[in-house]
Amino acid sequence: MLRPFARPIARLRYAAEQGARVAWYAGHYAAVNRLRGPVTRPGDAPFKPTAPIPKLPDILQSIRALFERDYQNIEAGIYKAPEVGTDPRKPIDKAIRFFLDAKKVDERRMDKRHSEVNIGAKAKHFPRYYLQNFHFQTDGWLSEDSANLYDTQVETLFAGTADAMRRQALVPISEYVDDKDQRDVSLLDMACGTGRFLREVKRNWPRTGVTALDLSPDYLAKTKRALSKWGRTRFVNAPAERMPVEKASQDIVTATYLFHELPPKVRQQVADEIARVLKPGGLFILVDALQTDDHPSFNSLLEFFPVAFHEPYFSTYLEEDFETLFSRAGLSAVQQQTGYLTKMAVYRKS
Repeated sequence: MLRPFARPIARLRYAAEQGARVAWYAGHYAAVNRLRGPVTRPGDAPFKPTAPIPKLPDILQSIRALFERDYQNIEAGIYKAPEVGTDPRKPIDKAIRFFLDAKKVDERRMDKRHSEVNIGAKAKHFPRYYLQNFHFQTDGWLSEDSANLYDTQVETLFAGTADAMRRQALVPISEYVDDKDQRDVSLLDMACGTGRFLREVKRNWPRTGVTALDLSPDYLAKTKRALSKWGRTRFVNAPAERMPVEKASQDIVTATYLFHELPPKVRQQVADEIARVLKPGGLFILVDALQTDDHPSFNSLLEFFPVAFHEPYFSTYLEEDFETLFSRAGLSAVQQQTGYLTKMAVYRKS
């Protein structure tokens, strides 16, 4: 908890840091929009949303509300303030690589052929649904270059708010860990990506045992580097629908931006796996994109996403009934909240 005299300074610092972050990545987004081709690909019908496009003041108000909640959580001591980079060369280097790749991404976006990663004989090691250039990104999930570009791509898409949206999942983790010895808590992060969320978990609860699971060897390697300063970490290269993890071994399972990139059939398989590895009373925390009518004024943005990006399973995700999906697996809904373009939902295993 901050001392009273320190609160105004801390708030100003937070506002300045997050404001600069939004400006930086919103600038990326604006530049890419100026450089890219038409919104819809040649031969495709024009995009016609079924709901009005939200106005910029409404979007900015939603972003402000997200950051206000984030700061209140930090001020209340629920989790630590985000790290701030000290080397100014790193964001510049990442921006250069991002823009060099952006032209390739746009060329791929305008190509009407099926977008699938070409990895030859290696393809047999991955399920077919995974061999996609999600977002039209170069190499899909299957190269070191992709892993190095991913965080900049995501923050550009969300105008610098992605980390703040992920951090909302730290609140139910804090509530679960609060009256326990951290060393007795085990947490599994599915589709851990580059490890940004797990790094926040270890920053706040360093003695908690964590398992990072991802199907991409290159992304998992980046997670290993992100968590290298902490112990009690385990890394598993495997699909979420077939996890080599013991039954009833995890107190908490988390999934960040995973389910919208799964086919409907696989979503149920993953839900069953989550229930299998959770202990009785354990929590599953879902962080993912909004669904239809979660924030009605943003419905048109959700409709636009699979039109402008290669997201083959997003349209079915928008209508998925997750309460029923997880109920079939033995998980009951506890809470749900939204923050800008993301929803967080918590489920408990009985």
